Amino acid sequence: MGIDYYNILKVSRNATEEDVKKSYKRLVMKWHPDRNAVNTKEAEEKFKQISEAYDVLSDPQKRQIYDLYGEEGLKSGLHAAPSSKEKDYYTGAGGGRGFKFSQRNAELIFPEFFGGLDGGKGKSSGGGGGGGRLRKAEAMEHMLPCTLDELYKGSRRKMMVSRIVLDHSGKPSTVEEVLVVSVKPGWKNGTKITFAEKGNHERGATPGDLIFVIDEKPHPIYKRDGNDLIIRQKISLLDALTGKNLNIKTLDGRQLVVPISDIVRPGHEMVIQNEGMPISKEPGKNGNLRIRFDVKFPSRLTPDQKSDIRRILGRTTG
Repeated sequence: MGIDYYNILKVSRNATEEDVKKSYKRLVMKWHPDRNAVNTKEAEEKFKQISEAYDVLSDPQKRQIYDLYGEEGLKSGLHAAPSSKEKDYYTGAGGGRGFKFSQRNAELIFPEFFGGLDGGKGKSSGGGGGGGRLRKAEAMEHMLPCTLDELYKGSRRKMMVSRIVLDHSGKPSTVEEVLVVSVKPGWKNGTKITFAEKGNHERGATPGDLIFVIDEKPHPIYKRDGNDLIIRQKISLLDALTGKNLNIKTLDGRQLVVPISDIVRPGHEMVIQNEGMPISKEPGKNGNLRIRFDVKFPSRLTPDQKSDIRRILGRTTG
């Protein structure tokens, strides 16, 4: 008999028209090339076989010929169904007599069951011409709160997500899954991490994507400005004039010693090279640390202190 269309469609020889439709719908949802990005070539072949089997078994006359004469009899065009008055009652694609099937036929059958095609104008990812490409279900977005420390050092986050999936019959159900998100050092607020086809399923569409969006939380000490880090440092007037060593704790836990030797004026900013945020696209390179000084002036001075300051500063400016 050659090809066993009943076996391909997984129905018995006495299957009803409704049985054939149900089985085709279940199998084609499983094997459509747009749903099998990894094993595309296998899916293309399966999709075409399933569609060919459906085309034959859903047509009473073709099915009768196939049952009586097998695949060769069907494709030769030399036999007619008992109920057909004309021997060559159908013409294959390309003008020849007999049954012929192509990838185009497969893509034309599919829209009869499923909506969501792009107007039937595009190409399917399976490479067939003339069929529509399945639209993609809407993406799901989840905010991923991250501290500045995590974005500085990087982290691995386990996230529990829920999504709607469809079984082979199209029945929806909710499943939960733990996904591991690798946060790379230097990622910025709004960075998107996409898990392809891990979103909701919809009828007549390929599964949507699941997208995590980095949500950077404020830090109590540091403020981020692009790849730079800004820290406000209070300093006494005495230290601003005479100098001191600052001890600054970095986001990765180091103690950074910054010597102050020059006179610090109100609003002064000191730049420490390569101590800012990691630059994600340039591994090993960081932005800058910018220290902005707030000079604390004394609330009051005694007459003696004022006299001493006049005497000292008078000498300096004189």
